[in-house]
Amino acid sequence: MTDAHLDPTVRHDAVFLFDVTDGNPNGDPDAGNRPRTDDETGQGLVTDVALKRKIRDTIGHAATTAGLDPARYQVFVEAGHALNTRLEESYTSNGLPLGKSKNGKPNATPEQAEPARRWLTERYADIRLFGAVMSTGNAPALGQIRGPLQFGMARSIDPVYPVDHAITRVTQTTQADIDKGETTEMGGKWTVPYALYRAEFHYSGERGKQTAVTRDDLNVLYMTMLNMFDHDRSATRGVMASRGLYVFSHSNSFGNAPAQALLERVHVERIGTEVPRAFGDYKVTLDDSDLPSGVILARLLG
Repeated sequence: MTDAHLDPTVRHDAVFLFDVTDGNPNGDPDAGNRPRTDDETGQGLVTDVALKRKIRDTIGHAATTAGLDPARYQVFVEAGHALNTRLEESYTSNGLPLGKSKNGKPNATPEQAEPARRWLTERYADIRLFGAVMSTGNAPALGQIRGPLQFGMARSIDPVYPVDHAITRVTQTTQADIDKGETTEMGGKWTVPYALYRAEFHYSGERGKQTAVTRDDLNVLYMTMLNMFDHDRSATRGVMASRGLYVFSHSNSFGNAPAQALLERVHVERIGTEVPRAFGDYKVTLDDSDLPSGVILARLLG
């Protein structure tokens, strides 16, 4: 296997497979945290936001393990940190005036704010990869960065049948409940017995140049995707695991073939059972014959 999948200047199209056993991979807050599903087909869904959250939560650890500078792999969208505070820090670190003038125009022009944009992309891995909307607060000239890495929704291969489990606990929330003689409280949790999900993602070499993505960045991204479920364990999510990662790399930033013509070469089919309950109930086949000229396939897992 070559290292073409690490080239940040070219286009990449990829398939990512992962599964869940007795867990909720992505609950819907508008439906009592029920696992997300396609109402028409019954297939399970995991949003791109949920996948990127897992990458954000793990990429710094992966970078440190790889011996890279952790200062370059900080996360912009992080719990407990206000986005505007970090945007304003990019201004002050580069000597730019915050806010707007009396006529409503930013005190710093977009051209003057360019060093602050570079400061942000060099510091935060998720801005470098996913982009960010940054025209808020007192740093309005930062605008928007469109990231080179775009994920789609993950969709299960087969329909899923979420189960609602009633659970109890032996302690109460308040002393008043205890004083009233209550001894248990009822609750509930949703799980999917088993599902194999497929996600697709795309990387633009042209946009990667704009955010200064490096080979190390792509290497750490793949490391993260292969191991992120091992660092995201919880009773709610059950057992989740990465099962396949297939990257089609082009020879240039424009591309040598349409993405779907490549991604459709990864076939997943159920075998030997009507009700899948394990990864072994599926067969993954990869058609790597007669790839278009200039396209190289890296089979990183599976």
